[in-house]
Amino acid sequence: MRPAEIVPKDRLIVALDLPSVDAAEAMIAKLGDSVSFYKIGYQLAYAGGLPLIGKLADRGKKVFADLKMHDIGNTVTRGVESVAKLGATFVTVHAYPQTMKGAVEGRGGAALKILAVTVLTSYNDDDLHAAGYRLSVSELVEARAQQAQVLGVDGLVSSPEEVGSLRKIVGHQMSLVTPGIRPAGAASGDQKRIMTPGRAITAGADYLVVGRPVVEAADPKAAAEAIQEEIAEALG
Repeated sequence: MRPAEIVPKDRLIVALDLPSVDAAEAMIAKLGDSVSFYKIGYQLAYAGGLPLIGKLADRGKKVFADLKMHDIGNTVTRGVESVAKLGATFVTVHAYPQTMKGAVEGRGGAALKILAVTVLTSYNDDDLHAAGYRLSVSELVEARAQQAQVLGVDGLVSSPEEVGSLRKIVGHQMSLVTPGIRPAGAASGDQKRIMTPGRAITAGADYLVVGRPVVEAADPKAAAEAIQEEIAEALG
């Protein structure tokens, strides 16, 4: 989807990084109509949250299944086939060539979009070197983006720091989704490559994933709406 076609409200993806389905449902109720797009990751998925994908879809919401799949190609293919039946809008896989290829095959003609995770936002160059990589974060992100584009992946997940360079590589043929978003004054937590919502949108991000600054806020709805206002201002 080209940036101009994205409904501004849909650009904010609230991460339901919560310990139970009941906690997630309570947060969704607090946010009400202010949020149209949610992320379900490991914590909630392993707490019985996968059926919530279909329930949210039935309510007209979009869901990002952040499952970060990585396995042999056939296993990834079958896993993506299953996720496609749940009603999710996005699903993540790690950006290894065999994994991405398997995910694209599993998607087939379904509406589900495959997002490839380039380098986790908690990693910096030292972390990559400790893991055995010789490339820097920026070099590895760009190499994986080029591979993803060739393999037919729909979008990329990266820190906002790499969005500008990625946009030059993939143009507007792929969606760019950025976690590591922190409103001005918010704690960075375990994220190392972060940016404010407005700066990330200006840099070229299509979607922003925000968890703790919303779900841990005293007024989650007000926090979400403030981020959406900042996104709208950045869009001009």
